[in-house]
Amino acid sequence: MTNFRSILEVTASEWLDGLQLSENEIPDCVIVEGSWWRHERQTWRLNYLSEVRELGFPDLFWGRWQDKKVVFCMAYGAARAVEVIYMFSLLGTGLSVQIGTCGGLQPELKPGDIVIPDEVVSEDGVGHLFGRGATTSATAESVAQAARALVERGRTVHVGKHVTFSSLFAETVEMMESWHTEGFLAVDMEAATTLSVAEHFDRSAVALLVVWDELTRGRRFLDPMTDEELQALNQGNKDVFEVALELVAAQPDQTDANSKSV
Repeated sequence: MTNFRSILEVTASEWLDGLQLSENEIPDCVIVEGSWWRHERQTWRLNYLSEVRELGFPDLFWGRWQDKKVVFCMAYGAARAVEVIYMFSLLGTGLSVQIGTCGGLQPELKPGDIVIPDEVVSEDGVGHLFGRGATTSATAESVAQAARALVERGRTVHVGKHVTFSSLFAETVEMMESWHTEGFLAVDMEAATTLSVAEHFDRSAVALLVVWDELTRGRRFLDPMTDEELQALNQGNKDVFEVALELVAAQPDQTDANSKSV
């Protein structure tokens, strides 16, 4: 005799208990970042927040930005991103922001440029399970707001079609050529899942991705960069997090928002 229970049946109250989080601490926004440089990025990002504490599950950090509640997590790949976005979207978090780097698939994209996908195709093995098919969309208002803020900071911003794939180590030249021909701006490993899961719960979501790899030139992250390119990359990584916090500041207070099944 079996008695299977899907993790999808776990209630919001059970997640709150596991997270060691009270209902009035449900965050206004969750920011996730995919990077190999976990410790460096995590330390950098958390320095912006006050009252920081790690929640009941590892690598989930709760803190405050001005009068807003924020959860930050280093989440590399779709398999990890889905866990974070699912939990907090279920709890009622109104906005999810994906940050990180991406590989440029069009020749006009340069290191430090920012890609803000308005439409993402899921080839990551996860996103299509939650969205309305293989394609998902970012929240238009958040895309516009983020683009304006980044342009004001002097960043070159590209808004358009994007693809999320499962692994750097499975990408082939043929895939990249196909994505390029189809008009995708860039490729990453998390954005489709973050947007799809948020959309599944009718939450807002946006991805702010810094161009690192220039794939049309055959330049990957292992290849050297000029000092100017490195400076642009570092500034882009700084700006996307700060703009994510600006988006948080514009969110309605989550304390009085309705959450599902709490």
